[in-house]
Amino acid sequence: MQVNITETVLRDANQSLIATRMPFSDFEGILETINRAGYYSVECWGGATFDSCLRYLNEDPWKRLRLLKEKLKSSRLQMLLRGQNILGYKHYPDDVVRLFVDHAVENGMDIFRIFDALNDFRNIQVAVDETIKRGAHAQGVICYTTSPIHTLEKYAKLGRDLENMGVHSICIKDMAGIMGPQEAYELVKALKESVKLPVFLHTHSTTGLGPITYIKAVEAGCDGIDTAISSFSGGTSQPSTETLHYALRQMGYETGLDVKVLKEINDFFKPLKEQYIESGLMDPFVMGTDTDALNYQVPGGMLSNLIAQLKAQNSMDRLDEVLQETPRVRKDLGYPPLVTPMSQMVGVQAASNVLAGERYKNVSKEVKAYLRGEYGQAPGEIDSELQKKVLGNEKPITQRFADTLEPEFQKIKEKLKGVAQSDEDVLSYILFPQIAEKFFNERQESTALKVSYKIMKV
Repeated sequence: MQVNITETVLRDANQSLIATRMPFSDFEGILETINRAGYYSVECWGGATFDSCLRYLNEDPWKRLRLLKEKLKSSRLQMLLRGQNILGYKHYPDDVVRLFVDHAVENGMDIFRIFDALNDFRNIQVAVDETIKRGAHAQGVICYTTSPIHTLEKYAKLGRDLENMGVHSICIKDMAGIMGPQEAYELVKALKESVKLPVFLHTHSTTGLGPITYIKAVEAGCDGIDTAISSFSGGTSQPSTETLHYALRQMGYETGLDVKVLKEINDFFKPLKEQYIESGLMDPFVMGTDTDALNYQVPGGMLSNLIAQLKAQNSMDRLDEVLQETPRVRKDLGYPPLVTPMSQMVGVQAASNVLAGERYKNVSKEVKAYLRGEYGQAPGEIDSELQKKVLGNEKPITQRFADTLEPEFQKIKEKLKGVAQSDEDVLSYILFPQIAEKFFNERQESTALKVSYKIMKV
C-alpha cells in the first residue's frame, strides 16, 4: 500500500516554528531538489504565508506562487484555504472567494485544502464549488478537537457531508497535535467505513504524539500524512519526513520518496535552522514537547504567535496563565476547534483576560462578531451570560453570514485604479487593505528608484 507524503517545510513547519518569516530567497535554492523527492504534494502557500509575505517579508504572495510553480514543475502544489475567510480573518463575499480560487489556480495551485474553523460547511461550499469548476483538487477538512460535544458519530457525519458536497478527498486536521493513536485509528476507520474518498491526516508534534498517531492512522487505512523535513520537524511543527518514511518502509508500506534526495533537502535546511535560532526567530519553546497542550489545545502557529504577542508586551512571564485561561475561554464560546481564525480569537481573548486582570473586561471585535453569528454556527452552547454582556438584546444571526454580503471585487477594483497593477493586487487589498496599500507604495518607490538609477547610469 502507498502512503502519500505531503511536505510542509515551506508552509506549516515554517509557520509553526518561525511564525512564517522565511523569505523566498532563503529556500529558492532547494526547490528543484524538492521537486525530485517524490512527494505526493508540497504544501507551500496559504495559511499565514500570504499575510506574512506582505506584512513582514516585502514579497508579493502571488509572485511567490508563480516562482514556486516554475521551480516545482512536476510537483503538486498545495495550499490551506480558510473557506469563506479565504486567507484573512473575516468572511468575504462569494465573488471574492470565487475570484481568489480562480487566480490561485491560474498562478499554479493544484490542491486546495479547504476548512472552516467551526466545521460549518456552509462556509466552504463556494470555495469547494469553484475549486471543482476550475479543475483543481478540492480537499475538504474536518477540524479535529476534543470536547464533551465532539463524538465519533458526529465526525463520521461530517465526512459524509463533505462527500455529498463533492470534494475529492478528506483531511482530518489536528491543529494542536492532541489526537492520540487510538483516537486516530478509530476516527480514520470510522471515516473509511462512512465514505469512499481518500482520507488524509494532518497533525503536529507539539505533544509528542504525532509519529505514533500517524502510524496507527495508516494501520486504519489512512491514505496520506503531512510531515516536515527533519531539521524543521518536531516541536510545534510536524513529525519528521525521514523518520516516518523509515518506519513505514519497515512496516511494508511505500511512500514514493527518494532517501538520497531527502538528505540533500535536510542538509540545505540545517544551517538555515541554526541561523533562525541565533537570530532569535526560532524560540526554543516551540521546539520542545509540551504535554500541557493536551489540556490547552493550542496549535503550533498560534503558540508561536502568542509568544511573539506576549514578548511584545513584556509579559512572557504570564504565558502559563494565558495557556490555562485558553480552555476556559474556549468552553465559554461553545468549544470551537482552535484553528485560524478561532485560535487567534480565543488566544487573544485569553491573553486580554489575563493581562487586564478581569475576564472579558475587554472583548475583541472578532469575538463580538463570533457571538453575533458572523463566523457560523458554534459547535456547542455559548455561555449565555457572556453573550448577553456583549450583545444585550440583539439576536444572533442564524443564516450563512456571506449571504448578507454584497459583491465587492469590482467596486474595490475601481477604487484602486492607478494603484493596483493586477486583479491579484485587488484581491491582496481586499484581504489586507492597510498592509497591501503599504506594500504597493513601497513597491512603487522601489520601482521609481530603479528607474532613477538606470537614468543616472546612462
